[in-house]
Amino acid sequence: MEITFYKYQGTGNDFVMVDNRAKTFPKNNTKIISQLCHRNFGVGADGLILLENDDNTDFRMVYYNADGNESTMCGNGGRCIVAFANKLGVINNKTTFIAIDGLHVAEVNNDIVKLQMIDVDTVTIHENYAFANTGSPHHVQLVENIGDYDVFSNGRKLRNSIYGKEGSNINFVEQTNTNSFRVRTYERGVENETLACGTGVTAVALAMHKLNKIESNTVDLQVEGGNLAVTFDYTDNSYKNILLIGPATFVFKGSIEI
Repeated sequence: MEITFYKYQGTGNDFVMVDNRAKTFPKNNTKIISQLCHRNFGVGADGLILLENDDNTDFRMVYYNADGNESTMCGNGGRCIVAFANKLGVINNKTTFIAIDGLHVAEVNNDIVKLQMIDVDTVTIHENYAFANTGSPHHVQLVENIGDYDVFSNGRKLRNSIYGKEGSNINFVEQTNTNSFRVRTYERGVENETLACGTGVTAVALAMHKLNKIESNTVDLQVEGGNLAVTFDYTDNSYKNILLIGPATFVFKGSIEI
């Protein structure tokens, strides 16, 4: 079987995108999905995303980690599928779509996508870290000298020792200015450091607000693959109108036998 795919990246977080409105993709075959994401034997990506029809919104987003398993929400993947839908002509510059964590509203202008994330009612503060679910679970931990920090070893250890089999994404953070942070993320499912994580930087922004580390509701976040921004409203002890903002770029189109 030959499939047509599109490669997209959002600040280095890269995805294989497939138009599955005709329902021809073997979406329950984890081996095929993991092979497509494999960087030596496939296209190579942090995950695979299917664009499907939905009765009530412009489209449905179905996201798989690089290990082939369907996963929770991916923020940069959400931004990339908006750019993809725009390229296919499914949407113009504004859209409403459904993902595993619920309804999302987004806007694309050139290659910049603003994606509204789910509301977050709880950011839990522990002794050495914070935790928030921003569509996916995220551990947020402040560190020093983040450029030299061993993200892989420490991220893998925390992912398994604290969160067990289900795991959590692990974000290491260093403050660089009043409302600016550098972030490096170990992602479950990929089981390695990725160049960016959209739900991760969203969790970081909210955690830094909860810890009184920022003076604004706009947070700039430097990831290994570029720069993202998160804005939010904080009312009644809840984070609402959360926007994840950054580039989502088409890389190439191809076909492959599976």
